[in-house]
Amino acid sequence: MGVKKSNKTSDKSIARMLAELSAMKGIRHVVISSGSRNAPLAIAFDAQTGIESLCIIDERSAAFFALGIAQQTNKPVGLICTSGSAVLNYAPAISEAFYQKIPLVVITADRPHEWVDQDDGQTIRQQSIYANYCKASFNLPVETVHPDEFWYVQRTVSEAFNRAAEPGNEGPVHINVPFREPLYKEVEKGKAGYRTIDIPRTVRQLDKEDEKKLLSAWNNAQKKIIICGLHKPDKELNKLLARLADNSSVAVFTETTSNMQSGKFIGNVDAVVDSFNEGDKIVFQPELLITLGGPVTSKKLKMYLRKYRPHQHWHISPAAEHIDTYQSLTNVLTVDEKYFIDLLSRHHSKGKNKYHSNLASISRRGYKTLRIYCKKTPFSDFKVMDIILDNIPRNSDLHLGNSTPIRYANLFETDAKNNIKYFCNRGVSGIDGVTSTATGAACSTKRIVTLITGDVGFFYDSNALWSKHLSSNLRIIVINNRGGGIFRLIDSKDTPLLEKYFEAKHNMSAEGLARAHNIPYYAAQNENELEQNMDKLYKEHKSKPAILEVFTPNELNAEIWSGYFKSLKNED
Repeated sequence: MGVKKSNKTSDKSIARMLAELSAMKGIRHVVISSGSRNAPLAIAFDAQTGIESLCIIDERSAAFFALGIAQQTNKPVGLICTSGSAVLNYAPAISEAFYQKIPLVVITADRPHEWVDQDDGQTIRQQSIYANYCKASFNLPVETVHPDEFWYVQRTVSEAFNRAAEPGNEGPVHINVPFREPLYKEVEKGKAGYRTIDIPRTVRQLDKEDEKKLLSAWNNAQKKIIICGLHKPDKELNKLLARLADNSSVAVFTETTSNMQSGKFIGNVDAVVDSFNEGDKIVFQPELLITLGGPVTSKKLKMYLRKYRPHQHWHISPAAEHIDTYQSLTNVLTVDEKYFIDLLSRHHSKGKNKYHSNLASISRRGYKTLRIYCKKTPFSDFKVMDIILDNIPRNSDLHLGNSTPIRYANLFETDAKNNIKYFCNRGVSGIDGVTSTATGAACSTKRIVTLITGDVGFFYDSNALWSKHLSSNLRIIVINNRGGGIFRLIDSKDTPLLEKYFEAKHNMSAEGLARAHNIPYYAAQNENELEQNMDKLYKEHKSKPAILEVFTPNELNAEIWSGYFKSLKNED
């Protein structure tokens, strides 16, 4: 941000307006992919004071990189690409941002509208191209010749940024901008006197009548579960939920990606649900379920609550989303989540019961079983995750890959004292941008960022390493079990085509990629090598990112995974 800016900018008035209005609306980073049609935008944003322009060639990787920055900073990040198929390569990250509620402002350069479908190069139908997975789409004119066009662009850009950054309902927006040639002309910077439209922050609360009605239902319910799904770190919300968990009739369920950590919470959800016998399933069926945040990973929890449905389900959503994951939704609460959790924490159900304490006892037993099981487990994904998670530095960020790393991580206990923040692309749950997201996050924080990823996800997103913006605080741990290990943990393990189509078995290693990109590389084939190289990973080569590849036995992994859940059944 301290780089000296040029005193020249694009001659295209709309490009200049977009750059300056972006800075006025709080954009501090834009990720630009190389191209020609977007040259006016690249020139204008590169010259714009207050904005750091980062160039990443691969649009798919660039979009996830931007998502990582926005995920880290909680502020909108700009994305700029040329026309044609480049635009389509943004789609995976935009859909992830949409379902994670991460603010991205996607600016795509386009040919003038009259040239669409006329066999002109790099020209496709770009207007509203992301309509199904972005909050809003806007199309700007080619130029601002008439004053009304000037007014329209300012108004539209303000609306786009306001929609992207809407509190509690952030997300991606799309601005499509056509340009006519010539594209590379520059002019001296000047003062244009642009204006923006702002929306002051407000706090949504219940009216007194609805508040009384809901509190009555809350106080009368004797078995209550609060589920916090995918959520950005929020210390104030964490404290409020912990206070709520003091209520003997309340159990707060979390996962690593909820970023809510307390000894009062039920964190090992899969282990708890899988420990239930038939009688427990009925006994622990909640009368009232309250959900907040994004998706949960645990399929076991979802299947349990869909069968043993709560009498009432309230979902907190400022955007009024009718998220009915458990097929029992009765109320959508368009309120501020901290306001509502605070409200509930000041009201306790009549009498005392053991709902929370009994669930907490099962949770503690699950963690105890896990510790015993890990000690006797041979070298495998299970053992590897135990060792890795035990060696993640305090006060750092941990990015978890889809599909197995996040599932393993959710079994292990988190400690708020470690101050570790957890991230995972569970909006859409794809593997396509896991590494790129982590590289973007590392670029925008001084904390150590560790990515734990599977081999398939790592190789799939290998262009993430083809970036001049790799940060020295980035550490990548690749658990290489020679294929998509998740498919041995689910029903597809029974198909004779497992290795060919689903697991996609291979013999690749990350070593060649690390060397090609001049990244320090470590490898581990056993427990001793892993312990030694985990230490080296963080202590050596501090001026560069580093990769640790851990090789595990693919067939044994599935047996050990299922063995843990079997051991839960044997604990009494």
